[in-house]
Amino acid sequence: MATHHPESHFGGSDVLRDVIIGLSDGLTVPFALAAGLSAVASSHIIVTAGMAEIAAGAISMGLGGYLAGRSEIDHYRSERSREVREVHEVPAEEEAEVRGIFERYGVSGEHIEPMLTALRARPEAWVDFMMRFELGLEEPRAARARASALTIGGSYAVGGLVPLAPYMAFASAATAMAWSVAITLVALFAFGLVKGKLASGRPWRSAVQAAAIGGVAAATAFALTRLFT
Repeated sequence: MATHHPESHFGGSDVLRDVIIGLSDGLTVPFALAAGLSAVASSHIIVTAGMAEIAAGAISMGLGGYLAGRSEIDHYRSERSREVREVHEVPAEEEAEVRGIFERYGVSGEHIEPMLTALRARPEAWVDFMMRFELGLEEPRAARARASALTIGGSYAVGGLVPLAPYMAFASAATAMAWSVAITLVALFAFGLVKGKLASGRPWRSAVQAAAIGGVAAATAFALTRLFT
C-alpha cells in the first residue's frame, strides 16, 4: 500500500528574498544612523533624520528591486526569443542539445528519440524545455517587478521603525539609545533566526550573524561620531 509523503519545501523564495533584503538593511542602516547621532543630537533630531533616511532608503531599495525585476523579465524574454528562432532555424543543433541534456541524466538514446519526436510536434513546449533545462530560466511573473519594489521598500520601512521607536518614546537620547540597542539586537536576532530556518537550515548561526553585524555597524557609527565631534 502506497503511503503519502508530505512535501515541506518552502515555495515563496522570491518574496522571502525580497523581505530579507528589505528587513536586513532596514534594521541595520537606521540603527547605525540613530546610534551615531545619539552622541551629538536630541531624540527629536534623531527621529527626524531617521524618518528621512527611512523614506529615502525605502524608495531607493524599492526602485532597485523594481529595476532588478524588470531586468529579469527582459532577460527572459530576450532569451526566449532567441530559443524560438533557433528551434525554427537550426532544429538539428537544438536536437543535439536536447540529447545532451537527457544524456546528463543517464537517459539512453532509444528513450530520447520518442521525447524528441514529441518536442518536434510541439515547438512551444520545445522552447519551454530549452528555457528550463538548457538555460535554467523560469518565466518571471508579469507583476514581479512591482511586487518586488513594494515588498523590499515596505520591509525596509518596517525594519527601520524598530530602532527609531525608542527615540519617539524617550526625550533623552541616552535612554532611547539603550532601549534601541536592546530592542534592535533582539529584532535582528529573531530576524536572523527566521531567515536561517527558512533559507539555510542554520537558524542559530544566522541569528548570531545578523545581531553581530547590526551591533558592529551601530558601534562603529557611534564611535566615529564621538571621534570627530
